[in-house]
Amino acid sequence: MEIETISKPFQAYRTKEYAELGLPMAPAIMVGDELIVKGCDIDEEKLESAICRHLGLPEPEPRKKGILDRIFK
Repeated sequence: MEIETISKPFQAYRTKEYAELGLPMAPAIMVGDELIVKGCDIDEEKLESAICRHLGLPEPEPRKKGILDRIFK
């Protein structure tokens, strides 16, 4: 699996040159051509599912949440 990380100063993502690349505004995560999330954090399970879909693998089953997860989420 090939991973490409693009990291630039915040202002670099607001330039005309960056907009012409056709990439989403940062921060964003793309898997293949699919935009998974932009402008916010991502849940680990959602990212893992997107990677599995891209690789043609079955998506993982949702993790069971414990009592603390149910109370605080």
